[in-house]
This record gives sequence, structure tokens and C-alpha cells, in this order.
Amino acid sequence: MIRAVILDWGGVLMRTEDSGPRLAWDARLGLASGSVNRMVFESSAWQRALVGQMSEGELWADVGARLGLADGALAEFQRDFWAGDRLDGELVTLVRALRPRYKTALLSNFTARLRDELAQHGLLDAFDAIIISGEVGIAKPDARVYQLAARRLGMPPGECLFVDDFEENIAGARAVGMQTLHFQPVDAAMAELRKVT
Repeated sequence: MIRAVILDWGGVLMRTEDSGPRLAWDARLGLASGSVNRMVFESSAWQRALVGQMSEGELWADVGARLGLADGALAEFQRDFWAGDRLDGELVTLVRALRPRYKTALLSNFTARLRDELAQHGLLDAFDAIIISGEVGIAKPDARVYQLAARRLGMPPGECLFVDDFEENIAGARAVGMQTLHFQPVDAAMAELRKVT
């Protein structure tokens, strides 16, 4: 029986729907398509920032150094990097509708700045628990972060439904006994989530 729903942030609630701004930077810097995306998300600096071992400022300074961007250009790059991301308002409404029948949590591999972003979107009250890897020092698919989420909800893992867009994170949740929903494709996943409500 499902008594709690745990959702990811990037790729689920917040999705990159317009890659144009990132691709424009590839062109501007004379890089192959998709390069700046990889240089951020596949960097060792990003991985360290995800578990709180590097600050947000240090992360972007590292990116800027690798791309050869001075301060002004780096600020522009940082703004543009996230410009194509869109919050799924329909999914937010669905998450709010789950309560109080279900407990809800956000479990995200993200830097500690995510809490400020949630506040800007008015989402801090949408969840019973918020677990951000950059705050807790553990990232998916480490078993401990799923167990932490279940504990903060006061639920056994087997009564939690975990929703994520990455298969390896889904596998990590299954390994601790959670029920799972792979958020791919989006329309099919949304249809499954509506059944929960």
C-alpha cells in the first residue's frame, strides 16, 4: 500500500524544455552541441557540489575557469544555463492534492541552493520533507538517502512511491524496498500519478 510519494526535482517537477540557451553558448564558445551541458553536469565540481563538498560559488568559478569566462560573462552564462527550465504547474497541483491522504517528500540530487529556489516558487509548504543531497551529503542512488527520506516521512520504505527520471535512481529506490515510477515518458508517468490521487 502506498502512503507516501517522494519526487525528484530536476527532470520531474522542473524540466529543461528549451535547450536553446545552452546550445547558444555552445555556438558562442565554438563548442560541439551539448558541450556546456556536459561540462556542468558531468564535471567533478558538480559531483562535489551535489554532496556539499563545494559551494555554489566555487562550482560556477570552476565552470567559468574551464570555459574561459570572466565574471560578467560567467554571470550571463549561469543565468542562461537555467533559462530553459520550466516548473510543471500541473504536477505541482497534483502533489498538493496528494495531501493529507499521502505524505509527500522531495528527494533531489542538487546543490544546497535548491531550497532557495523552492522558496522562490512558493513550494516549501508542498512537502512534508525536503531532502537535498547538497545539504545532507548523500546523493542518489546511495541507499542511505532513500532510507533518510523514508525516516523523515515516518514511513517504511515499502509504503513509499519514489518518482524519478533516471533509471539508476529508480533502481536504488527499489533496492531499499520502495515502490517506484520511472518518470519517462512524461505523459505516461503523469497518468500513473493521477491514479494515486
